[in-house]
Amino acid sequence: MEKSEKTRKFLIATHGTFAAGVKSSLDIIIGATDHVFLIQAYVDEAVSVESQINEVMKQIGENDELVVFCDILGGSITNQVLQHALRSNVYIVSGFNLPLLIEVLMADAETPVEEVITLAIANAREQMTYVNKLITAQREHPND
Repeated sequence: MEKSEKTRKFLIATHGTFAAGVKSSLDIIIGATDHVFLIQAYVDEAVSVESQINEVMKQIGENDELVVFCDILGGSITNQVLQHALRSNVYIVSGFNLPLLIEVLMADAETPVEEVITLAIANAREQMTYVNKLITAQREHPND
């Protein structure tokens, strides 16, 4: 039996249309990316989060990896993803920001996904800066 090739796939799952906005930003910054799914929860009352997750999961093969980005730790989206997607090839990141997404999506597919996520989270935390305080510190200590 021939082993199928592993593909890293991504799911951006958020409350409202945040996922589409993030995807739009990604497309502008890094270009269109394959294998990115979106869940925009509670936008259409006729479409349940559960059904959206199930549709995505149908497209994830045994040899694929799925990195899920959820907006809020402990939020309803993250909780539902956990219920339906806690498999050995699913990796869930909550509280994402754009730098984290860019780094993970652009990472070498040969680098282990756990390593990619861990480094990207560390780097993304550094991107969150109170810029006014940074500017003030630089003014007060210009030679540091």
